[in-house]
Amino acid sequence: MADDTLFHELALTLLPGIGPQLTRQLMSYGGSAKNVLMMPPGKLRRIPGVGAATVAILTGPERETAFRKAEADLKKAEKDGVEIIFYTSKRFPSRLKLLPDAPAILYYQGTADLNAPKIVALVGTRKATEYGREQTERIIKGLLPHRPLVVSGLAYGIDIMAHRAALAEGLETVGVMATGLDRIYPHAHQKTAEKMREQGGLLTEFPFGTPPDRYNFPARNRIIAGLADGTVVVEAAIKGGALITAELALSYDRDVLAVPGNLGSEVSAGCNALIKSNKAALYQEPLDLEQLLNWDAALHQSGKFKPVPSYSADDFTPEEFSVLTLLTAAPGREMQMDELAWKAQLPIYAVASLLLALEFRGVVRALPGKKFVLV
Repeated sequence: MADDTLFHELALTLLPGIGPQLTRQLMSYGGSAKNVLMMPPGKLRRIPGVGAATVAILTGPERETAFRKAEADLKKAEKDGVEIIFYTSKRFPSRLKLLPDAPAILYYQGTADLNAPKIVALVGTRKATEYGREQTERIIKGLLPHRPLVVSGLAYGIDIMAHRAALAEGLETVGVMATGLDRIYPHAHQKTAEKMREQGGLLTEFPFGTPPDRYNFPARNRIIAGLADGTVVVEAAIKGGALITAELALSYDRDVLAVPGNLGSEVSAGCNALIKSNKAALYQEPLDLEQLLNWDAALHQSGKFKPVPSYSADDFTPEEFSVLTLLTAAPGREMQMDELAWKAQLPIYAVASLLLALEFRGVVRALPGKKFVLV
């Protein structure tokens, strides 16, 4: 039963020392979390990367403690309207699923679609200036025709400005937290968080009761970067969480933009450095983001969405139509070749051949980074 499945999945992630990567390794051999947790020690020891200490955790008193906590947390989640999403679930954000360091489980409370067609992250310094606030609000207004999901980290400064600007403009916004969902941090943002639950949501990989430990924030940043199609850095110092998020986004082959600031301004030095080193594109107007993310550039000029292309299965082979269907549903109607192959369950060489044929027919176009987009 589904509840029994989630119970064991949650329990597995609550075990000490069993991180996301080891969870995936164990799942690949066990087939299910229940099988892993009921596996005898001798069989566990044959799994690569599993040593005596891990076997002791999976079979010892820690397992019983995890079972008890999983039972309590499932009851709390049901009471508080929290959705717990394991990485094998169809509800797990598809943009996160393929990342090498993706979380194994997410706790989510909200109304927004975590697989929305368009998602953008806005991040920046906690010491935001009036210039930063103005630029953040300007960016949000520029996004309105696209109705994207706006993601940030609920922190002081640019983060909370982005959330509040999105709420004010009627956009859904999700705050990725470095705590459990029952520990809003900073507490001063409690009222904004309440509004976000109704117009967006709150998301974390940390179980209930997790305090704002400083080591959790870099982990939180990777979810912000991985959840979005692109990240916009509004104001940032040379060192700090915003630049960590930008670097993570780049490592995931996601686009990064930065708002330039005054030379000599400490809180713009990071943005200027990103632009100077060609790690981030210059953000001056909404068209910059639309072109970089391959969102409809014509939308900015006409105020109307271009219709989603429709195709008839009769005009294509079943494999070609499968690829077109995936691209039609993808954010920005584009996708990397590897992801297409994975989702279509076809060999990479077969997808390459299909894409070439579709490109000759003028249906798709190749982009840098082995991406393809519907024309």
